[in-house]
Amino acid sequence: MRDPFTNPFPASDEARHSIWEMLVHRDIDAFLAADWGKVADDFVEDGFIGIDGGKEVSPDKWRLAFPTLAAYRDEWLRQAEDFKQQSFSEDPRTAIFTTKTLEDIEINGETALVRKKFDGSILRADGVRDRMLWQTLYYCRKHDGRWKISGFTGYLPNPMG
Repeated sequence: MRDPFTNPFPASDEARHSIWEMLVHRDIDAFLAADWGKVADDFVEDGFIGIDGGKEVSPDKWRLAFPTLAAYRDEWLRQAEDFKQQSFSEDPRTAIFTTKTLEDIEINGETALVRKKFDGSILRADGVRDRMLWQTLYYCRKHDGRWKISGFTGYLPNPMG
């Protein structure tokens, strides 16, 4: 079994290695700290768009929930603060890292399509197990010399269909 904390892409594969670091290490650690500043520079603000799939298979039910990066930032911070206030019977960082999979990064020139999936759970202090089962398609591009997120279609069912 692969160590969930270790980047599966070698440093020699600069694009995939840096995208994995951005979407796994930095994203999870920033979320747990509810610190947008840790990931703010990982986004391309101009033209950013985020689609909320609402865990629905049908694209007819998906919503343009984040027409701007500011709209996404505000919701991200709301969710992160809510998560930070909860109590767990296990280490949340370990639980999140263990449930995530990010092994499929398609690169075409200076654009990338990244598939990040969650399939697992986290045990709350009250004994309730919260299921983490969704996926996100990230659209990344090389911007100002480094890989950044230019948009996503997220909160999708995992698996689809």
